[in-house]
Amino acid sequence: MAQFDQSKGTTTDFTNVVEDFIVESKRLDVASPNQDESYWYFSKATQNLGYYLNIPEIFSAANSLATWAFGQGWTTGDKQMEVILPKIDGSGNQTFEQLIWSHEVTCLVVGDAFLEIKRSKSGTLINLVAISPERVRIVYNNSGLIKRYDAWNGDKWKPVKKENMLHSSNKKIGDSVHGQSQVEPAKFIIDARNEALADERTIKHRDKALGIAYYETNNAGKISYANTQIEKAVNSGEMLGLPKGTVEIQPYPSRSSEDRTAWISYLENFFYQIFGVPRSIASSDGTSEVGGINGHLIFEPIYGKEQLDRENELLQQAIIKIKFTRPPSLAPKTQENAEKNTGQTAIQPAEVEPKLNR
Repeated sequence: MAQFDQSKGTTTDFTNVVEDFIVESKRLDVASPNQDESYWYFSKATQNLGYYLNIPEIFSAANSLATWAFGQGWTTGDKQMEVILPKIDGSGNQTFEQLIWSHEVTCLVVGDAFLEIKRSKSGTLINLVAISPERVRIVYNNSGLIKRYDAWNGDKWKPVKKENMLHSSNKKIGDSVHGQSQVEPAKFIIDARNEALADERTIKHRDKALGIAYYETNNAGKISYANTQIEKAVNSGEMLGLPKGTVEIQPYPSRSSEDRTAWISYLENFFYQIFGVPRSIASSDGTSEVGGINGHLIFEPIYGKEQLDRENELLQQAIIKIKFTRPPSLAPKTQENAEKNTGQTAIQPAEVEPKLNR
């Protein structure tokens, strides 16, 4: 007979079982002061480019940021640049605008981006040629300053003078020798989302078949045969016929489809927060008027900083003085329309009246 003595009760001890979350410590990658030359290779470039080329959210977010920042053209008061820049053709079929757009995307995804500056014997700019970061190494002297760049041509490292390379670093901090990839912090979220998508796809394909099989026999051979037939039927999507009383299949206890898709949607939204691009910017997602306007307003200083950084780098490193055109701003109409149109659910045409604030 069961014993019901409450004095014999015990408690669990999760203190030493469930560990506290600890953030991994990081040190910046710096040049060695004990060597005449130290090198930085972009060893994660291909992995990060793989995320960009295979994950639609990263592809869309990076492209959108580059398009907002550099898709509206440029202006300059330098008459020489007005003549030179339209003639730049990169590898032979590119425009200056396309090169800058690609340069920005690469910088966001990898952390650094490079354009080799080609000049005539007289020193006049004649072209800019992109070099993918995985084929570049930065050479530092023992003072931590860039000495030169080396570009891999498939056979050996080809030196490129510092003044002949346009080098952009994304959110470089401290005395680090490289910029920061915006893909790196998002990898955990992206991996979790794709795992959830793969799981959901499997469940959708096998929704009626996945479960627990209760056999009416303990004969190992019969159980093995029935398992094989069930597996074949599930994989081929066909009906399964077994003698009555052979097996009873009960579905696995599982969260509802709505719960699973809500988790996927949460991860998608979380990614855009991490990457710094509002979801409504990268895709049309039915955002409300207030959400859409706030997203646009928050995004303006983000792409504005990218423009300013590239303008300063072009002037400092390549003596190219230009200003990139800002997209139309929602700021001038936001306060005026917020009080008048409290019942609206979509952004109105008048609220996107062009007003370039540069």
